[in-house]
This record gives sequence, C-alpha cells and structure tokens, in this order.
Amino acid sequence: MKVYDGCLIMQRQRTIYAALLATSLLVAASACAQTPSTHQHTFSGAESWAHYFDDPARDAWQKPHEVIRALELSPGSKVADIGAGTGYFSVRIAHMLGSGRVYAVDIEPDMVHYVRERAKREKLANVRAVLATPTDPRLPEKVDRVLIVDTYHHIGERAKYFGTLRKYLRPNAQVAIIDFTRDAPMGPPVESRLPADTVRAEMERAGYRLLRTPDFLPNQYFLVFTLAP
Repeated sequence: MKVYDGCLIMQRQRTIYAALLATSLLVAASACAQTPSTHQHTFSGAESWAHYFDDPARDAWQKPHEVIRALELSPGSKVADIGAGTGYFSVRIAHMLGSGRVYAVDIEPDMVHYVRERAKREKLANVRAVLATPTDPRLPEKVDRVLIVDTYHHIGERAKYFGTLRKYLRPNAQVAIIDFTRDAPMGPPVESRLPADTVRAEMERAGYRLLRTPDFLPNQYFLVFTLAP
C-alpha cells in the first residue's frame, strides 16, 4: 500500500466520504438529517462511483473486517446490507459468511444492477441484490442481521421506516447502525450529524433496545440493536 502525507490522506478521505454520502442518500427520499424532505436523489453510473466507494484507502478507517466480525454472524445467517451502493460491505460479508445469504439493498436501479453483476464476476452465489423503495427495504425473507453504514442520518421518517423493518426480522435478529460522530474529522457537516444518543432514543421509540456498542471505529459510532420484548 502506498504511504501518503497527512494532507493527501485527508483529501482522499473527504473524496471517499462525498461518494459515500451519495449512496447514503439512495436509501431514502429525505436528505435532511431530522426533518423529512420530498427532495429525491438519484445516482447512475455505478461503475464510476465504485472507484470511490471501494477505494482501498477507505479500509483504514472503515475497518470492514472488524465490523463484520462484530456482527457475530453464524453459519447460515441471512444479512441485509441496507444502502449497499456498489457492495463494499455486501461482498465482504459474503466472503466471510460462506453459507447463508446477503441481501444488498439499494433504491438506485443502477447500483442494484452493479452489485448483481459484481456478484456474478466474483462468483458469490450467496449475494442477492434487492431494489428497495425509500420507505421499505422489500426484503424477500426475514433476516438475522441488518447493517446500515453512514446512512441512518439520511433516512426520512425513521420511526416509520424502522417500524416497517421489524416485519423482516427473525427472532433475536440484530440491527447494526454505524454513522459519523460529532467530532469526526470527516463526514457530513456537523449540524447534519446525529449523536449516538439520538439514534438510541429514536430506535427505542421504534421498538428496539440497545444490545452493545463496539468502540473500535475512529470516526463513527457503532450501535447494535435488537427488538424490544
């Protein structure tokens, strides 16, 4: 791996985040952190976006393998990667999971097509791309794990969205939410970031309870929820 000076590293991180921000917006019609909006964001040209989403420089701070291990997957687990974009996490989960199935969920048809073709190229029969809507992930079956990375703060009407998500969860399923902290040196404008306490409160109102909070990510919080009894 090449070694970059500090300024160049920060520049690359900001470029990568800009692309990650774009794919986050695909999950919901709302682009506002807390106030629902009717402004739609669509992105095509997944091949071009892949250069940013899958840039190896992202691995240093996103720590994908550590994240996946923290999901505590079991053989045969079914996982939904909501806001999958070009499949940065989806394909890694598929490789590490082996058996089971990964649903790469996005509302942008070009992204869904890209992940479908990527799974074919990489011979990942356990990856299935899913075209969702801004209000419903439209999973074809119930899952054991849901992963939502750098996306939660863009979902509009979150109480409704996560209420709908409940019907797709198997008993003892877990929902992992990763998003940028207020003091992270990268990410969206500070005023657009949601504190972890806000996420926890919203998820509890939607019928979930916090299970654990892995703390190894340098720029993001990591909250894992399950359905409340």
